[in-house]
Amino acid sequence: MHRPTDNFADRTHPDLHRSAADRAGVRRGSHSWLPSTLVQTVLRVDLVGHGLTEAVRKARFPVDEPLDESGRAAVRACVPLDDALVRTGPERRARETAEELGLAGEQDVRLRDLDAGSWRGVEMGKLAQDQLFAWLTDPEFRAHGGESVTDLVDRVRFWLAEIASSGRDTVAVTHPAVVRAALLVVLDAPAKSFWRMDVPPASVTRLHYRGNWTLRLGQ
Repeated sequence: MHRPTDNFADRTHPDLHRSAADRAGVRRGSHSWLPSTLVQTVLRVDLVGHGLTEAVRKARFPVDEPLDESGRAAVRACVPLDDALVRTGPERRARETAEELGLAGEQDVRLRDLDAGSWRGVEMGKLAQDQLFAWLTDPEFRAHGGESVTDLVDRVRFWLAEIASSGRDTVAVTHPAVVRAALLVVLDAPAKSFWRMDVPPASVTRLHYRGNWTLRLGQ
């Protein structure tokens, strides 16, 4: 029995009867149909968190400590990108991490750790509870005389923009705080989400850039 809807596509618009690939002008074996943003070379950035230090173990705001022995051992298990531009934070723990990985590159002050101001060298448990609470909940907090989380995010945002413009694969040996800030930028997340991410020492976080930043999981 013929229904009114039979061959409706043929009687209204012949293109509707073609496959989606045919309508898009796809040529088998060719990528000429793809939008240019999909065939651009992917820029890769590895953010390497420095190895363990005594300050990390004791939940103390760092000064400029070296890696400890277990920290050095853990760093050697990292596998960042080969044949990439290398940048390191200026602190000793970042530079020693790069050395353990056999990486040589320029120091970049924008990859420095979050500045804790007058709290440097102080254990978190010894701070006034209201001050510690404010620091952990208010991304604008800077009563310690150092940087706020939003200051750090802005700093890292400009750094990522420069890396995107350079077009060079990059390995950045830096700090968990800097990695967190980068993730906020990449995911377009609010600064108050800073403390909801746990970035362990001696870890590698990979980002891709192809018109927009994306987080690459499963490294």
